[in-house]
Amino acid sequence: MTAAAVPAPSMFSVFRRRDFSLLWLAQLISTAGSALTDLAAGIWVYRETGSALAVGLTLMATAVPSLVVGLLAGVYVDRHDRRKIMIITCLVQSVIVGLLALTVEFDSIIGLYALILLNAGVKQFFDPAHDSLIPELASDEELSAANAFLSIAAFGSTAIGFAGAGLLASTVGLTWAFILDAVSFLVCAGLLALMRKHPMPIPEEDASVSVVVENLKVGLATLFGTPIIRSLFIVGAFMFVAFGLWNVLLLPFSIQELGATEFEYGLQEGLTSVGFVVGSLLMARFSGLLPEPAWIVVSLVGMGIAGIAYAMATSVPVAILLVTISGLLQPPSSVSRSVLLQRNTPREMRGRVFSAFYVMRDVIFLIGMAGAGLADIVDIRLLIIIASSLLFVSAAFTLVAPGLGVTTWRGASARLAAAVEGATDLVTVPVRPATLADFDQLAVRLGVFGRLTAEQRTQFVSEATVRQVPGGTRVVEHGDVASSAFFVLDGSATAGVPDDGGGYRGLSTMGPGDFFGEIAALTGSARTADVMTDTDSTLLEVPASALRATMVVPEISKVVLSTLTSRLVRTESADLPRLAGVDQQDLRDLRTPRPAVESLPRTYAGGEGTS
Repeated sequence: MTAAAVPAPSMFSVFRRRDFSLLWLAQLISTAGSALTDLAAGIWVYRETGSALAVGLTLMATAVPSLVVGLLAGVYVDRHDRRKIMIITCLVQSVIVGLLALTVEFDSIIGLYALILLNAGVKQFFDPAHDSLIPELASDEELSAANAFLSIAAFGSTAIGFAGAGLLASTVGLTWAFILDAVSFLVCAGLLALMRKHPMPIPEEDASVSVVVENLKVGLATLFGTPIIRSLFIVGAFMFVAFGLWNVLLLPFSIQELGATEFEYGLQEGLTSVGFVVGSLLMARFSGLLPEPAWIVVSLVGMGIAGIAYAMATSVPVAILLVTISGLLQPPSSVSRSVLLQRNTPREMRGRVFSAFYVMRDVIFLIGMAGAGLADIVDIRLLIIIASSLLFVSAAFTLVAPGLGVTTWRGASARLAAAVEGATDLVTVPVRPATLADFDQLAVRLGVFGRLTAEQRTQFVSEATVRQVPGGTRVVEHGDVASSAFFVLDGSATAGVPDDGGGYRGLSTMGPGDFFGEIAALTGSARTADVMTDTDSTLLEVPASALRATMVVPEISKVVLSTLTSRLVRTESADLPRLAGVDQQDLRDLRTPRPAVESLPRTYAGGEGTS
C-alpha cells in the first residue's frame, strides 16, 4: 500500500502542550534571575580584586561540583520522578541565592565562592532531569522547535538578567540581583508543580553502592560506546574549551581593552542573548532545511569568524555588534546537539548519559577557564583569537566524525526513500524457525530476556522465526496492519514516516538488541512507521502472543512499555488519527499489574525448533 504523507506541524504547535508551556515559562523566569546572579557575582568579584583570574575562579566554582556529584545525580534522576527533582532543586536554590546577598553585604569573597559551589552542586540534579523530560513533552517532529524555544527561555531571558545586573550595579546595588533571583526560583517551583507527572519505571533493585556503581558504568558505556554520542562529545570538547576561555575573558577585555563601563558590558552580554533569541526562532522555523550535523558546522564556522573579528575590535559599538552576531550563530549548534542527544539516548538512561556528558563538558570548561588566567600575563586579544580558532577545529571534526560526518547527512531519509523506490520486500526473504541459540543471542543483546525461565524460553522460540534480511529490505510499512514485533540480533535498521514533501522523516536507527513493531503487535493498531534494513541483518520475528507472554516478567514489561510510550510520543503528531482506533481494552491490559512470575502456572510446552 502507499503510505499517506504527513504534514509538518507548525513551529508553535509544541505550545499546545500544557506541560511544555509551563516548563518553558518556568525556565524563562528562573534563567532571567540566574543571569542576574551570574553577572552580579562576576562584577562584584572584579570590583573587589581587579583580577581576571578571580573572575575565572567565580565561573570555575559553577563547574567544579559536577565533578563530585554530577554522575551520581544522573543515577538519581533515572530512578525518581524528574518533575519532583526539579521542584526540590528550585526551592533549595532559592534559599542558597538568598544567602548570597548576605555574603555581598558582609564583603565575604570566600563565602560567595562557597555558596556558588553549593548552588552549582544542587543544579546538577536539575539539568539532567530537565533535559530528560523534554522528549516526553514533545513529539519527534516538534523536538527541534521545543529545544529552540527552550533555548530562548534559557538564554534569551539572560538579556533581561544581564542588562538588569548592569543597571543594578550602577544604581541600587548588587544585593538586589540576588534577592530577585531567589524569588524567581520560587516562581519556577510553583509553575513546575502545576505540571502533570511523567513517571519513570521504578527499578527493582535498591540503590546500594554496587548498584549505583553499575549504573554509572552503564551510563558512561553508553556515552562512549554509542558512536554518534561519542562524536558529539569530541566535537564539543574543542568548543567547550573555547567557551570556557571566552566566558572569562569577555569582562576584562570589555573594560581593559575597549574601555566599556559596567553597564555597557551588561548591555553587550544582553544583546548577545538577543542574538541568541533570534537564532533560536530561526532554528524553530527552519531546522528542517539541513540535517543537524550540517547546522553544527555552519554554527561553529560562523562563531569562529565572529570571534576573531571581535578580538580585533577597538570600539564598544563594533564589539557589541559582533557578539550579537555570535549569539545569533550559536543556536544551530546547541539546538542540534540537544536534539541528537535526546534522539539517540534510551529514555530510561537519559539521566545517566546526560549527566556523564555534562560532567565531561564541565571538566573541559574548567580547562578553558583556567587557561583564561593567562590574561594576567598574555595579551587578551591573542587568547580570544586562539579560543575562536578552536571552533574551526571542532567544525572540521564534525565533517568526518562517525554518525555526524557528511556521509551520514540525510542518511536516514535517503535510505527510507530508496526503500520505496525498489527495496526488497520481507515476504521474499527465506524464514526458518527460531532456536534456543537464537534466544541466547537475544538475551546477550537485551539482558532482561535472561530473566525468562527455561520453559518460557522454549515456548518463546517455538512461536518465533528468524530471517537473514539483506540490506535495503523494507521490513514493515507505515499504515499496514500486522501483529508481530521484530528484534535485531545483528545488523541495523532505520525507521521513519513519509512527509508532505515526498521524502521521509527519519525517526531512529536501531542496532543489535533493539526492537520495533511492538506498537502494532501489542495494541492492534496499524504500523506507525516504515522500517528498512541498512545492512545485512538478522531479525527475530515474534508474534504478539509470544511477546505478551514474556511481559509477565516485570523487567521485560518495563522495557517494552517504556519504549512503546516513547515512540508513541515521537510519532504522535503523525499517527494520532490512526491510533484513535486502537483497542482500548488492549491498552488497559498492558497497564494492568501482572502476577509475579513464580505464581504463574507452568503450562509452557514444546521443544527447541529445528533449523
